[in-house]
Formats: sequence, structure tokens, C-alpha cells
Amino acid sequence: MVPLTRTTLRSTLASRPSIPARYRDTALFVLLAVLFGGSFVAIKTGLRELPPVLFAGLRFDLAAVTLLSYIALTRPRSTWLPRTRGDFAGIGMAALFLIALNNGLLFLGQGATTPAAASVMYGLNPILAPVFAWWLLGERLSWLGALGIGVALGGVVLIVQPSPSTFTDASAVGQLLVLGAAAAVALGSVLLQRIGPQMNSTPLTAWAMAVGAVLLHVASLLVGEPPTAVVGIGPTTIASIVAVGIPSTAVAYAIYFGLIKRIGPVRANLVAYVVPVFAALMGWALLGSSVSLWTLVGFLVVVAGFALIERATIRMELRRLYRRFEETSSQQTPPCDD
Repeated sequence: MVPLTRTTLRSTLASRPSIPARYRDTALFVLLAVLFGGSFVAIKTGLRELPPVLFAGLRFDLAAVTLLSYIALTRPRSTWLPRTRGDFAGIGMAALFLIALNNGLLFLGQGATTPAAASVMYGLNPILAPVFAWWLLGERLSWLGALGIGVALGGVVLIVQPSPSTFTDASAVGQLLVLGAAAAVALGSVLLQRIGPQMNSTPLTAWAMAVGAVLLHVASLLVGEPPTAVVGIGPTTIASIVAVGIPSTAVAYAIYFGLIKRIGPVRANLVAYVVPVFAALMGWALLGSSVSLWTLVGFLVVVAGFALIERATIRMELRRLYRRFEETSSQQTPPCDD
């Protein structure tokens, strides 16, 4: 048996079979939605004993340590240390907007409003991202793409089914906080692409998590949360921190930052429309929550919205599959004897 060392681990990872980019990014997008959607069950469990911003800070403490340890074991030091001004700026922007403001405002807002209102407000993130991309990157969205974003948002509304009173009661402050979190994600992802850091997205994610965790702990103290709340927490809460911190944060955010770099912030942030679908499915599977007919209809509407947004990619893929089918059929058809 070959001993597992840094060298053998790096060579094993380097020898993995490559997957075409179009399939890899699609699979990672779906996996990201599953990881983010599954986190709601663990977060709901952890918030029974821990205040929200402190819980978010602990989440990123664990995620940063996990991801930095993985990088240190699998990559040469020269590839995961920030070196350029763009690297440091990218880490700072990601830590402030994508980690600290996003999670701090979201966790505070969720505690002051209903889950339905929070889902709709946070679902405005993919609508805000094209606005910031047009302003900062000069990117323009076609009218069909804009229609697709609107259709997908309609699907989210069908899934969460907020009532009119949801947006008119005393939870307006909570809704504004969640909207602020959505704006922070949209702006931060666009700024990250504009800065264009040279370092790989995975180490950038790890460093952003470490800095963002510090910011979240400072914010926790500023809003009056007691740091001693971590003393005496039960094993269920510890398990929820681990469940959220590793798969739904360390792994999920590494995927998310990589997608921002490869497919752009507008398309990467569309994951906000798929997360409620998997959150509903996870709640049904793990908590016994009911899945209504409107949830299924909303899922189909979200898919229709994505089809409009990614119509060019879908059309190209269907043509490629059709050509492959024709080539296979012609090779299998025996020649006719005259």
C-alpha cells in the first residue's frame, strides 16, 4: 500500500479524468443548489441554541480551517498565497460582500421576517446582478434573458407562496435586511469579476472565508450577541455547525467562487432560484415537511425560466447531440447491396 503523502495526494488529484466544461459547470451548478438548499435544515437546528450572526461566524471559522487545510495538503505554497494587489483586493471584496454582509444581513433578516418573505427578497439577487454587471462590466442582458429571470422569480413566488400581509406587517426591517444581503451578493460577485484576481478561486475562497469569519464575529459583538453562547451547546448544535460549515460552506462556496470566475456573476447567481426547490425537497425528506402541488408547479416554472436564459446553450447542445445521433445511426446502418 502506497503511503498517503502530499506528493501522492497531489499526483492523485492531478490524474483525475477531465470532464468537458459544459457538463462540469452544469453539474457543479446543480450540486451548489443542493448544498445551499440542504443547509436550511441544519441552520434551523443550530439557531435553537446560538444567536444568528455568531452562528454564521462559527460556520465560516470551520469552513476556512477545512478549506485552508485541504489546500495546504494538496497544493504548493506558491499557488495558494495571495501575491498581487488584485489577489488582496479580491479577498477583501469577497470577504466583505459575499461572506460578512451577505450572511450577517441574511441571518439577522431571517430572524425578523417570515421565511416566505425572506425567500422572495433574496430571490431578487439574480435580478440585481445584471444591473450591477451592466453598470460595472458593460454587460447587457437580452429581453428574452430578462424575461427568463422574471419567469424564474415567478416560480420562486409559487414555491414560497407569500401572502399580501407578508410584505405589509411589522417585519419590514427584516425584509430590508434580506434585500441588503441579496444586493451584497450581487454587487460582490460583479466586483470580484471586475477586479480579476490572479490566484485560483479555491484558495481565494478560503482566505475570504477566514477574513469574513473575523468580520462576522466583530458584527456579532456589535449587535450585542453574547460570545459565551457557545459554552454548553449540545451535540445536535455541534453537528449542525459541522453540517453547515463543511459541505454547505467550504465545498459550496468554493464551487460558487469558481462558477463566478468561469461563467460570470449573472449566471452563477441564478442558483438563488434553484435553492428553494431543493430546500423544499430536503425539508420533505429530512423534516417531513409537505410538498404541495404549487411547489411542483413552481419548479417547472423555474425550469422554464432557465430555459429562456440559457436558450443558446440548450440549442447548441441539442444540435450537438443530434449530430452525434446522426453519425451513430449512419455508422450502424449496413450498406445496401445492389
